[in-house]
Amino acid sequence: MKYSLTYTERAIKDIKKFEANIKKRIGKTLLRYVEDPLKHAEKLTESRMGEYRFRIGNYSVIFDVEGNEIVVLRVGHRKDIYRKF
Repeated sequence: MKYSLTYTERAIKDIKKFEANIKKRIGKTLLRYVEDPLKHAEKLTESRMGEYRFRIGNYSVIFDVEGNEIVVLRVGHRKDIYRKF
């Protein structure tokens, strides 16, 4: 089953801050993960931010799965992403 990607306003705002090469890397990786997102994801222990995360290099993508949608909630550098919430 193929999932679709949906971005929250906050996630779009986060992504706009990155350099073009980082945006491209994150985007390409997310497109690869739509086939089976939970295979590549790690469940978060504290779900106030979201249920899962992808690790893409030094960046984390926080997301939820709702039906056949991957809802991207936040995107940020792995050292800062949990402090921002």
